[in-house]
Amino acid sequence: VPELYRCCEIAFEVMVEGLGVGRIIARPFAGEVGDFQRTVRRRDFTCPAPGDTLFDRATAAGVPVVTIGKVDDLFAGRGISKAVHTSSDDDVMDALESTLTSTPRGIIMANLVDFDTVYGHRNDVLGYAANLEQFDRRLASLLPHVQVGDLFIITADHGNDPTTPSTDHSREYVPVLISGSSVRAGTNVGTRSSFADVGQTIAEGLGLKPLESGMSFLSEIALEA
Repeated sequence: VPELYRCCEIAFEVMVEGLGVGRIIARPFAGEVGDFQRTVRRRDFTCPAPGDTLFDRATAAGVPVVTIGKVDDLFAGRGISKAVHTSSDDDVMDALESTLTSTPRGIIMANLVDFDTVYGHRNDVLGYAANLEQFDRRLASLLPHVQVGDLFIITADHGNDPTTPSTDHSREYVPVLISGSSVRAGTNVGTRSSFADVGQTIAEGLGLKPLESGMSFLSEIALEA
């Protein structure tokens, strides 16, 4: 594994720093031929964002940013107050529940990567369905920890349908589910033009300086005062 990391560091210097490729991923496997399994020792060598991200704006304003799962790797560790690494989606939900309790104000971003790496890319339809049911059960116990004034958002950066012939990402349009005591139920925010709209909405909700990209939909979902 250290040799794999070293090779990826060389590739990072050439491809990311030299050519602007987004990231190089070291993805160790264990097992025998025909039955390899990914290990938890994955490591992402990521090109930092060219401008300020939501995390940068938040930490500069003294707003805590806690990431759970592989999120810190995606942002090259920048603008993050605390990174919690996990080994499964259940582990993510455990960490999310405890972090919601211990972080009265701030940004918490969690990544449920098993839907992608364990089930989606492997076209494991039954496993994907079981994981979705487990997430639904965990969500029911998590929501009571969401405090008054919190904005709770569930979304994704892409689809990974396990029923498609390909093992690749399958679609770009994904749900955006929003909950919270100040959210007007039943609101349809429509088809957004950019994933950056989510970040811009969070920035406005926290009173941060607007980001360079995205349009906030906070006024569309907020209950009238």
